Amino acid sequence: MAGWTAGICKANGIDVHYLRTGGDKPPVVLLHGLMANGACWFLLAQALEEVYDVVMPDARGHGSSSAPENSYRYDDLAADVVGLIDGLGLVTPVLLGHSMGGMTAAVVASKNPKLLRGLVLVDPTFLTLLRQSEVYESDIADQHRRILSRSREDYLAEMRDRPSRRSGELIERIAQARLQTSIHAFKVLTPPNPDYVELIKALDVPSLLILGEVDPVVSPEVAAELAGINPCLEVVQIKKAGHGVP
Repeated sequence: MAGWTAGICKANGIDVHYLRTGGDKPPVVLLHGLMANGACWFLLAQALEEVYDVVMPDARGHGSSSAPENSYRYDDLAADVVGLIDGLGLVTPVLLGHSMGGMTAAVVASKNPKLLRGLVLVDPTFLTLLRQSEVYESDIADQHRRILSRSREDYLAEMRDRPSRRSGELIERIAQARLQTSIHAFKVLTPPNPDYVELIKALDVPSLLILGEVDPVVSPEVAAELAGINPCLEVVQIKKAGHGVP
């Protein structure tokens, strides 16, 4: 990570914190999922930085970005990203988003067809309204409140004890990101999400939908249906990966 910079960009009325690999290279913007932050992308950014200028923002309510009490709809998150792209003067970046970040990226691309050079959606939160309601009514936010009441050392020890193929450094970054996530950020789970079928129909940029093989949010059947809707969209499945494809 030597040579990477950190900064704050004023965008859509908030402070968006970001990491950036830099250099006179084509830009790629990486959008994380709920309870993560930009630093969680460090392995992918290391793999891309020789060829791309990789920008890794923290979504509102995450990391070191602003955490307002309200305004966590996907339209809000998408407006933050557009403001970041404009604020940093990024010229037709590729936009890559995972989970919550994937839905955000799809909203950005559908509303701003000339803004991007390409789009990568990594198991985005393309959920039915019933599934959205089930997630919203679950205890996921209460679980997070309990985690926020614990010490970093205690939570990190628990994370390290879980069976995982993740490196120790990645586990530390994931734990730190979780502890930096505001409880307000969970308001993004409030139904309804944008209609993902309409988002895919509106895409006018080369797009890739990436799924894990193990219990992805977007089933292979739904992915195939979406690919049939819009020829801009290609689908790839990563063997042995779950929802945490990155």
